[in-house]
Amino acid sequence: MAKKLRLGDMEVDVTLKQIKNIHLSVHPPTGRVRISAPSHMKLETIRLYTISKLSWIKRQQKKLQAQERETPREYIERESHYLWGKRYLLKICENGGPHRVELTHNHFVLHVRPGIDEDRRRLIVEEWYRSQIKQAVPPLIDKWEPILGVKVARFFVQRMKTRWGSCNHLRGNIRLNTELAKKPPECLEYLVVHEMVHLLEPAHNTRFVALMDQFMPKWRFYRDQLNRFPVSHEKWAY
Repeated sequence: MAKKLRLGDMEVDVTLKQIKNIHLSVHPPTGRVRISAPSHMKLETIRLYTISKLSWIKRQQKKLQAQERETPREYIERESHYLWGKRYLLKICENGGPHRVELTHNHFVLHVRPGIDEDRRRLIVEEWYRSQIKQAVPPLIDKWEPILGVKVARFFVQRMKTRWGSCNHLRGNIRLNTELAKKPPECLEYLVVHEMVHLLEPAHNTRFVALMDQFMPKWRFYRDQLNRFPVSHEKWAY
């Protein structure tokens, strides 16, 4: 069940679930506040809890607002694009062949048919980013399944608005944001481990943190590294 709380000019998304503990999170890129709470918890109790965490929420939002933002992509010559944390300059190559992306030493070469507009170029690039994530994730899952003692049933890659990833622990599925292909590889591995640990502990509680500390001691460094890299100007369809 989804509800909303308003505290001054702050709107909080509240979801009531069959869980034991309340969970508060602040999401990029805008600092949206979300709370997951046990289904029996009263809204006033959730309100008081949120008020007690206002200073922490403000600090997290300030960090997100200070992040470097990408300018809107226009898919034109010499525009900057990123893959695995490295910057490339876009080069448009119009020809009669199939649409594809090719990487050279410093260039992100987009092969398209003549007359293809900006929206179509964007979709081609987004699908290519998605393919990069789909290739990179299976070896990471194979690496971490025996370490964590879990099994991922399926993984999905899609553009997402407010999160880098998510996990359905009941079905054993994880979802990852296409934007991760722009970040350093260790950021993707951190997200994969983060979501796989949710198969052991669904909530972001002290047990979850302890498990992350146990299996990936440097996870906070990777999380901070991820959030230091430029955030997409667009609202993710994530």
